[in-house]
Amino acid sequence: MNPTEQFWKVASLVGLVLVLFLVVVSIKEVKSIGYVGKSEQIVNSISVNGKGEVMATPDIATFSFSVTETAKTVTEAQTAATAKSAAALKAVRDAGIKDKDIQTISYTINPHYEYQEGVCPAVMSPYSSVSPCRPGKSVLTGYDVSQTILVKIRELDKAGTIFSSIGALGVQNVNGLDFSVDKPEAVKAQARALAITDAKTKANELAKQLGVKIIRITSYYENGDQAYPMYGRGGSDMKLEVASMAAPAPELPAGEQKMTSNVTITYEIK
Repeated sequence: MNPTEQFWKVASLVGLVLVLFLVVVSIKEVKSIGYVGKSEQIVNSISVNGKGEVMATPDIATFSFSVTETAKTVTEAQTAATAKSAAALKAVRDAGIKDKDIQTISYTINPHYEYQEGVCPAVMSPYSSVSPCRPGKSVLTGYDVSQTILVKIRELDKAGTIFSSIGALGVQNVNGLDFSVDKPEAVKAQARALAITDAKTKANELAKQLGVKIIRITSYYENGDQAYPMYGRGGSDMKLEVASMAAPAPELPAGEQKMTSNVTITYEIK
């Protein structure tokens, strides 16, 4: 084969490859024209809300008590506060409360100031333009030591007795009593299951009315579980102060709590 024939053969092959390349590119461009100006495929869907409610009887009660003592020195204030706290803790433990259910939630030591009024001389000169009175001021007189302890009661029939016995020991404040469920997650799960079932029922009814078929779940949203105390059945916050130390043990109905769950589920339909 002479050089001229070889040249034209190579040129023909290159030309054929170029033509094939242009054909492929053209086909891709033609196909893409059909998508110009179009958004992503829209999936038909419906969204429904579901609600679930569960009534739960509280099985624990919590309250707190505070001891605050003031003395000229920190050591004296701590000694007095510790003695009073120890007496209250002994009463709590004697009532059968375990150490795991007794917790110190605050312990503070603060300077104690008292305001002293200014002093003026008994006789003041009418000719003086300067006031001879000394201004009032805050004076450090000692220290405050305060301890607050949280107590959890698992035997609710003892709550009233324990609650009032602490006040009889001279502590400054007894706050509570709050009733709740010790393991709320199990109750929340029940409420959530009811909410999901409610949403599924609504979705099936809606799909039937619309004449469509449910394909799958595309999204799920849960709007936080909430617990509401039912005070109409008993149970409330209480505060016991020193003035009520001699009162008999109160009756403290625990009542019920309503746990509510709200969900939103979106379904793809066709």
